[in-house]
Amino acid sequence: MEDQKMLPYIRKVLENMPADWLNLTTHRLDIFEEKLAKTQFVDQFEILYKNDNSDSAALNQLATAYDYIRLGHPLSCILEWAIAQSNSIPAKNIISFSSKTIPVLAILRKNLLDNKNTQILFTDELPASFDVDILRGVYGYQFELKQVEEVSNISEFDGSTIFISQQRNMAAIDRAPNIDFFVNVVAPLGSIVSINGAKNEAYISAIQHVRRRESIAMTPANCLTALKVLVAPSAIPTKETKIEINKAQVLSSIATITGTPTKALLGSCGLSVQYAIMMGLVHDALENHKGKAIKFVVPPNCYGGTNDQARRVAACIENVDIVDLPVDGDHDMVQSIEIVLDQIAAEDAIPYIIAEIPTNPRVEVPDLIPLKNALSKNRTTRNGEKAIDPVFILDQTFCPNVHFLGAGEVLSTVRTISYVSGSKFPSGGLCTAGYCVGNKKTEALIEKIEKHLQLCDNVATDLQIEILAKQMPSMKQRIRQAYDNTRAFVNFIQDTLPTAKINFVSEELAQQGFTPSVFSLDLPTKGNTAEEKEAYKRALNHQLIRLMISRIPKESKHCVSYGQLKGCYWTVPATSTQGTTKEGDKDYIVRVALAPTMDVEHHKEVFFDFVGTIS
Repeated sequence: MEDQKMLPYIRKVLENMPADWLNLTTHRLDIFEEKLAKTQFVDQFEILYKNDNSDSAALNQLATAYDYIRLGHPLSCILEWAIAQSNSIPAKNIISFSSKTIPVLAILRKNLLDNKNTQILFTDELPASFDVDILRGVYGYQFELKQVEEVSNISEFDGSTIFISQQRNMAAIDRAPNIDFFVNVVAPLGSIVSINGAKNEAYISAIQHVRRRESIAMTPANCLTALKVLVAPSAIPTKETKIEINKAQVLSSIATITGTPTKALLGSCGLSVQYAIMMGLVHDALENHKGKAIKFVVPPNCYGGTNDQARRVAACIENVDIVDLPVDGDHDMVQSIEIVLDQIAAEDAIPYIIAEIPTNPRVEVPDLIPLKNALSKNRTTRNGEKAIDPVFILDQTFCPNVHFLGAGEVLSTVRTISYVSGSKFPSGGLCTAGYCVGNKKTEALIEKIEKHLQLCDNVATDLQIEILAKQMPSMKQRIRQAYDNTRAFVNFIQDTLPTAKINFVSEELAQQGFTPSVFSLDLPTKGNTAEEKEAYKRALNHQLIRLMISRIPKESKHCVSYGQLKGCYWTVPATSTQGTTKEGDKDYIVRVALAPTMDVEHHKEVFFDFVGTIS
């Protein structure tokens, strides 16, 4: 009876849904509460459902489900809710993935940390990318693998039982008493995992966190397809795509933009690519440097996803550790790298360094020749043996146009892998797909990274590649236009409020090709104590952001992203991009990102008015 009401309602919702549900990669932070991610949207959606209200205006007023679509979004929430409704279980127990293997890996990860047994059962076949040997040997996951003929034959097991299905009916969930996790592989859309029983509720947040850090939710386009099939049962339609042509064009664009002749890899998002890089390097170390400690060197105040993911990898693998790398503010990246590499060399360990250039949120660029020298320096262990040379993992999302790796470039002789988040400039905010490239010295490592990108089924989707093919040819032009807007706004702020501290690249660095469109703003403060000054500054931060967004609502937005095609984005880094960073390392300063298309003069006018309110 419920389906007779629910399915027609969802059909009307799909007809009336806001276009942003399908087309945005980031959403409004002013109507988003992270601690209520997904639940707030679903609670409000259920009220509309009970009132049979599917009006566009009402749907548009629903709370933001997640700040990034890679974590989840309105359509993924509705798909999960609908499947849950059909099976009379809570919506939180259904989680959709773009990947067909990651939900299984998420359960294995928790059981590894909890020292709990796992059995994986299937009737037909496993996903093609499911590599048992690598999962056991590199990831450290332990499990039993069994093919069964009938679900009814599944007996009780001392641990977790995962059942992998490839049913045509995506809403069908087998809740047999001895199945803890039902993973429905929905080719080609992704997968849907159902967490069965109250005893497994602790897995919900753990699985969600894997989706947040090592993969992405089922994409909006694929969720829309899934919902259409749900309300009008049929075979999943196959869309005609020019995938080979599109992919060739994207790879050609990346080669031109990066100046690298080596193979580029395309992932479902920047963190999917980073996860493949980390696991590929661990794999290489286990094969070629058996028994040696692996050290991932990470700035403690870098992008929260990078920081969190690196520590999560270290938590799972016995001989992997994290070493902090102070890189900006009062710290010099080159000096910090020198100190850290000397220490790791003495221990005869394997150094993998993850760093952003420019840094986030201080937008600093290290002196590149000393950086190259520090990374290239021959070091010895305490025993006088030659130390293992580092791999430099460069997040150059802020400046994807800078050539670091090609022949004759500054990092061409240092083992370096560069990666970029595709939701920024590569796609202009139209999809999340990311990419990575390496120089000639990393060709063998790139092969390992590709293996793990495929194992996790975190490769870019056909639609993501199609979007990149359309957007990347204009990327360098958009970067330049956005930088010009940013430079004009920065210059105005410096003239209008000279007591503010602005973190942005110098004109000299811009001449070298570093043309980011992001800057951070440390507003002037006052007070008798450090606490009073900090409190005053934080209040002023929010006063500025509220004013800009209320006065220019069509362009200024609460958002943690940048590189979009239009508008201006405002955030306080400590509450967003540094969300998982230790409190003492957070920067409570305003971060501003400008797009290639926006009304800079209007923003100057409103900022001038803001300055007039400061007493």
